[in-house]
Amino acid sequence: MEKTEVFILSGFLGSGKTTLLKHLLEHERRLGRKVAVIMNELGKVSIDSNEVEEDVTLKELLGGCICCSLQGMLEGQLQGLLMSEKPEVIYIETTGAAHPVEVLDAILSPLFADQLIMKGIITTVDGLRWLDRNLLNPQLQQLLLEQVRHADFILINKSDELTPDNQSKIIFEIQSLNTKAPCLLTKYSKVSIEKLSSLTITTNHSVENPNQNKHRHLNLTSFVYQFHSSIGQSQFEVFLKNLPDTIYRIKGYLKFDQYEYPTLFQFSYGMPIYMKEYMNMPLNLIFIGEDVDWRGIESQLTSLER
Repeated sequence: MEKTEVFILSGFLGSGKTTLLKHLLEHERRLGRKVAVIMNELGKVSIDSNEVEEDVTLKELLGGCICCSLQGMLEGQLQGLLMSEKPEVIYIETTGAAHPVEVLDAILSPLFADQLIMKGIITTVDGLRWLDRNLLNPQLQQLLLEQVRHADFILINKSDELTPDNQSKIIFEIQSLNTKAPCLLTKYSKVSIEKLSSLTITTNHSVENPNQNKHRHLNLTSFVYQFHSSIGQSQFEVFLKNLPDTIYRIKGYLKFDQYEYPTLFQFSYGMPIYMKEYMNMPLNLIFIGEDVDWRGIESQLTSLER
């Protein structure tokens, strides 16, 4: 089954995400690939949707943020796109207030995570805003830093309005926060699309367990495990207690020995939540973390099924 590539466009308000999206769509048109776009805006009226040409499938999520209040709607839109449109690539433009970890969590649904190839998070930074970030309230300052820290590729926009000293200062500060992501000075979000297309290192499915797959990002990483049998709940809870602190999210369906149907499981900030289901669901469990030995996690999960 052909998988759909997904790019997340992240960045603070007015940093150049929509301009970047326009460049990306022009490049995709030249390649002739089937593209879909999901645009998320906090307001109830879309401002930037007219930047997307009519031949591109566009879904809009308005009046909230996909990383919190609109998470369920995003799942529905993605599932609909995968079933009806079957795009080769989906670009998701987030709001300026979106946190990268929360966005990735919203996108990776256990219903279809195995149909996606997460290519990475491209973050745009307004160079002038970065220099003046201390004028923002502490919460927004932290958000700006988190958007940079979790990026796979960083564009520092409005470079033509920066002095050479300020350009060097911004690059040094950003690369100190994120040593792994390429960092480019840009004007109007212009960047080589070839560089962006090679963001993700995707490992092949293992021969022993072809239904398990991994996607490795430069910073945040996701891991999808597919169970083939029921497991013991007490053993699973022991597994949870030994997880590293750098696993931020777990969600999906797993089947415990004592129940007829799967259980919906969610794990966030160290807190597990179990919800009984009354129908069969795909037994996919999705992990999101940073600097995690996924091979070790995979081995532990496999041992639970024996």
